[in-house]
Amino acid sequence: MAGKKKADKGTMKKVLHYIARYRLLVALSIALATVSVVLTLYAPILFGRAIDGIIAAGNVDFALIRSIFAQVVLVVAATAVAQWIMGVINNKITYQVIRDIRNEAFERLTVLPLRYIDGKPTGEIVSRVIADVDQFADGLLMGFTQLFTGVVTILGTLVFMLTIDVGITFVVVLLTPLSLFVANFIARRTHSMFKRQSEARADQTALIDEMIGNQKVVQAFGHEQEAQQRFDEINERLRGASLRAIFFSSITNPSTRFINALVYAGVGLTGALAAVRDPLGFTVGNLSCFLSYANQYTKPFNEISSVITELQNALVCAARIFELIEQPAQTPDAPDARVLQDPAGSVEMHDVAFSYVADRPLIKKLNLSVKPGQRVAIVGPTGCGKTTLINLLMRFYDVDAGRICVEGTDIRHITRHSLRSNFGMVLQDTWLRAGTIRENLILAKPDATDGEIVQAAKAAHAHGFITRLPQGYDTVIGEDGGSLSQGQKQLLCITRILLKLPPMLILDEATSSIDTRTEMHIQEAFAQLMKGRTSFIVAHRLSTIKNADIILVMKDGDIIEQGTHEQLLEKGGFYANLYNSQFAA
Repeated sequence: MAGKKKADKGTMKKVLHYIARYRLLVALSIALATVSVVLTLYAPILFGRAIDGIIAAGNVDFALIRSIFAQVVLVVAATAVAQWIMGVINNKITYQVIRDIRNEAFERLTVLPLRYIDGKPTGEIVSRVIADVDQFADGLLMGFTQLFTGVVTILGTLVFMLTIDVGITFVVVLLTPLSLFVANFIARRTHSMFKRQSEARADQTALIDEMIGNQKVVQAFGHEQEAQQRFDEINERLRGASLRAIFFSSITNPSTRFINALVYAGVGLTGALAAVRDPLGFTVGNLSCFLSYANQYTKPFNEISSVITELQNALVCAARIFELIEQPAQTPDAPDARVLQDPAGSVEMHDVAFSYVADRPLIKKLNLSVKPGQRVAIVGPTGCGKTTLINLLMRFYDVDAGRICVEGTDIRHITRHSLRSNFGMVLQDTWLRAGTIRENLILAKPDATDGEIVQAAKAAHAHGFITRLPQGYDTVIGEDGGSLSQGQKQLLCITRILLKLPPMLILDEATSSIDTRTEMHIQEAFAQLMKGRTSFIVAHRLSTIKNADIILVMKDGDIIEQGTHEQLLEKGGFYANLYNSQFAA
């Protein structure tokens, strides 16, 4: 319990830090809340005077009542304007705070290490940035709207009641803390329920995102029923958590209303007795005014109790957002990091060690020396570390031990941007964003001319299918290529690299989704492209890497063989077995 309270206080401090940026708007909101409350509390005094002006049958002070009516109209109008402006300001504060938090969350996503992104379901991260922020916004807006007004109302009504009768005010003050006790008792028990609700909602978002992104796989393997069962289990968990959280939070209002009714009854009884004992000292108008104040005094406690339960939910969501924002970013570029310019293409690895999980080493003391312009093929069974080697080379992950050097400089002392901009990558998994074909092709070279784009597309054998699209190069495609085939998407990625012509290349199963005839043409284009460029080629089809200058055979994170195609076949080792298994016929 102590840990939870400490965590809540820490989260609240962070929230107040964001709100403090708009302290002038907050001060104006509090001022308007004060004006609104004072005017609202002044109205019962006017009504009390009006009641006292109705002295007896046939003896009514109409002039006084008309004057009071005019004052009531002005008070109501001024209160409405103050509340409207306060509502606008509260909305402005809330959504500016939410904008700031979302901006920081998104900025953090862009600098988080891939280790964090790979270790979390995409939907769970999306849930934090979208759903949790929305839930937090609702609680924050309610807090601004009702908390300020409620506190000012409580203080204002106390002052007004004390000016009328101290004894009856004491009765009100004595009974009211019961509302806070009940509200606090319930709120402490709903925090854990709202936390479970938020976690279940994140799990549900992650599952839905996974199912939508892999719907073809689900249907191809007949996994619909299992997916539905997983969804039903999470949905039932969300239903149970939501039901308990909402039930316990909803009993706060009727519980505090019951206490408020007791307060109202107590005021009515003591006030009526006072009016009977001293009708001149405590008039019926005073009793009417006091009853109105008692109602207004207890009402904020009811509203604040509702705000407390909403704030419990908001704080849980805020804690999840701040957990994302406070995740350590990837190691920044070293202060002495240099910009890699026009590299010849020499790459060396010295005693490189790496593991995704601490107690499960993948690469152990890997050594490699690649000369400028060499074509290096990396082969081996699935899971042996081929793609991991590429991730380390591009500094998507940093080595655990050893060092990787480009042009004799440890890549940890080269700026990430310049390192990656000198590599051209074509991966097995294509990446295309929503936009036109042209916009996707010029990502690596924004200033490319139409002639250069067409020339690169022809070299990649993508020009033909692009021109058959409705608007050619200006055809808009959806996220991840929309309705394009996997082969067409991969041809666009190849075109993108051919357009840039970087000094070093990484081809990770670059032609895995292309038909054999087109692949032959692409291999010819790649052969021209790789001339004079250091190239790393990851391939399962060994026929595509026979012309490599050096072939690295990896197994369990180690290079167990290396040499040319002919040399490795002569050895009759692991590579020869792999090659012969593919061409046994």
